[in-house]
Amino acid sequence: MSEAPIFSENALKILERRYLKKDESGKLQETPPEMFWRVARNVAQADLIYDKHQDLEQLAKAFYDLMSNLLFLPNSPTLMNAGTDLQQLSACFVLPVEDSMESIFETLKHAALIHKSGGGTGFSFSRLRPKNDMVLSTKGVASGPVSFMNIFDVATETIKQGGTRRGANMGILRVDHPDILEFITAKDNQKRLTNFNLSVGITDSFMQALVSEANYDLINPRTGKAVERLSARKVFDLIVQAAWKNGEPGVIFLDRLNRDNPTPQLGQIESTNPCGEQPLLPYESCNLGSINLARFVTNKEIDFPRLKDVTHLAVHFLDNVIDVNRYPLSQIEKMTKGNRKIGLGVMGFADLLLQMEIPYDSEEAINIAEKVMAFIQAEARKASQNLAQERGPFPNFLNSLLEKRGEPPRRNATVTTIAPTGTISIIADCSSGIEPLYALVYERIVLEKEKLRVVNPYFKAISEREGFYSEQLLEKISAQGSLRQLPAGKVPEKWRRVFATAQDIAPEWHIRLQAAFQKYTDNAVSKTVNFPALSSPEEVARVFQLAYKLGCKGVTVYVQGSRQEQVLQVSSSAQGREKGLNPPTPPNILSLSSIKPRPRPEVTYGQTRKVVTGCGPLYITINEDQQGIFEVFALMGKSGGCAASQNETTGRLISLALRSGVDVESIIRQLQGIRCPTPIWDRGTLILSCSDAISRALQKYFQDGRPGARAKEYPGEGYLKICPECGGELEPESGCLICRSCAFSRCS
Repeated sequence: MSEAPIFSENALKILERRYLKKDESGKLQETPPEMFWRVARNVAQADLIYDKHQDLEQLAKAFYDLMSNLLFLPNSPTLMNAGTDLQQLSACFVLPVEDSMESIFETLKHAALIHKSGGGTGFSFSRLRPKNDMVLSTKGVASGPVSFMNIFDVATETIKQGGTRRGANMGILRVDHPDILEFITAKDNQKRLTNFNLSVGITDSFMQALVSEANYDLINPRTGKAVERLSARKVFDLIVQAAWKNGEPGVIFLDRLNRDNPTPQLGQIESTNPCGEQPLLPYESCNLGSINLARFVTNKEIDFPRLKDVTHLAVHFLDNVIDVNRYPLSQIEKMTKGNRKIGLGVMGFADLLLQMEIPYDSEEAINIAEKVMAFIQAEARKASQNLAQERGPFPNFLNSLLEKRGEPPRRNATVTTIAPTGTISIIADCSSGIEPLYALVYERIVLEKEKLRVVNPYFKAISEREGFYSEQLLEKISAQGSLRQLPAGKVPEKWRRVFATAQDIAPEWHIRLQAAFQKYTDNAVSKTVNFPALSSPEEVARVFQLAYKLGCKGVTVYVQGSRQEQVLQVSSSAQGREKGLNPPTPPNILSLSSIKPRPRPEVTYGQTRKVVTGCGPLYITINEDQQGIFEVFALMGKSGGCAASQNETTGRLISLALRSGVDVESIIRQLQGIRCPTPIWDRGTLILSCSDAISRALQKYFQDGRPGARAKEYPGEGYLKICPECGGELEPESGCLICRSCAFSRCS
């Protein structure tokens, strides 16, 4: 056997928690090397279908080395389930939703079976008749697509409680559906559709109408007839406003997906998997895997010969998965084996750039992206062609787009996809997908809910080598969020450019990088376009239009703090949208005069926490009324003077903000990290100041479970950036949120 792989402490924790086999009592039944051998031997078995004399142990060893050296990892269901009783290895599924009650609830049943097995599902609801349309069989009226999405959402919420992977959905509605306005604003209430990512299906004709400032038709899918006309500009502005406000909906360019549909003779692509990177036909599934680019750099050069070998072996691995997979539905098995789609992608791209000392937001990075992905796609296609010679092309190759283009027969209708790699990138100890670094310095939750500061290893190595590493620098980076936010002169400009984090990078660079990878990707590219907190809706609009211009197949945006600023969106905004579709004006200080703090009831409930600070013990009381957290008091033991008065002032202002509707996460962010001259350790946590202590008490209040409520009700799961499982920070990634401490993901 090969040497045992070396994992980070965090990777081991996540493997033990989510991936390694356990007995009925929860006791571990395998080690990480044994997990890789389990997967390798199981996937190698497929070769016996094509060659009865194949040396399976040699192939299994090659697959084991591929994974254990962290050169390539398959999607999570394959690592979890290969060689187990479940044996469901796919992450991505798309199911049809036809315009009948029978079809809707049959699809709901099928989705439940997929979620139970660990997969995520995508749906297009565009075939459903609009709200208030006629139902001929009952002479009643239809309730519309969004109402049925609510039913799917509740079912997913129920099913996910007992699984190792949470069920997740993609919901798509065409921009020309009569209910499109309701769909765009469906997540104005962020407690709705929490198990869905939403995307509007944009057409070329809509984009043309947008450019010409024209109206366009809404089509009733039941009759195929136009029922109304809307301004393309006003609908686009509403999409932009919703994305600026909530991060959703994203957009999917449907006509572009179908121009690259390899099997148009089988139907049109209407939907994708939950994170948007895998367009699929109804009842199709896809198996994904990612090459760790961080492992292919030596002396600032990419090792292309080694990358070629890994690409060919990874294609062999993923094609085998199709044969050893146990499908949740016979229809899915038929479609999947008919097209044999695989999605080989990458992770660790940001780490590759760091090793090559190339800034993420640079022309050189764009060139590297194109060069690397063009190479992987070309070699993946060659590997698929070689497999076709040995095993035959995918059964639906005849009359496919590939045959019509005169391409050589391939084993797989598609070979490349850029997927989010949140969990497997933690196992591989590399940056996620093609995303930039989220932070150079961050805190990770360890045992007993204590926090451990983690420093990016490339930054640590280079800063020590170049002589600018210090604990003081790390503190400043933690406080400011990135190296570029520090005053010039602290760090040489070259390294300020190289060590960019997501918040440093202009949105246009995010899109250009995404487009560079999309240029050489068969399927699609999953990526989040990050915007600074003060970005405007107009900037989001420019990115959507740039993505269309540059050939992207979809876009997901995240405006820093956007999901926390709902308090300032007053009710008149919604009324204005209904009347004229004009997006509400971004909030300003003048609008605060209309906010009336809710009155204090006679009785509240809550709890008091003692936190040791440099000024002495601080007793922090957090109370709630029927609507939620309501007030905070902070008392400094027996002390008086300035410390007591300042804490009383802080508590009063926090309470006023809470009673006025400001969300808790916004308050926590403002208080966290404020330093006083006498920081102190309290039970393993460094308390920087009284304000910092209050922020930690607020976090702890929700993590431990609110009095009279369940900890699960903490809104971090839906739209805040605190992990509901471990209390770590959630990072926006590819239309989702992931915790790098425990691998919690809102989408899987």
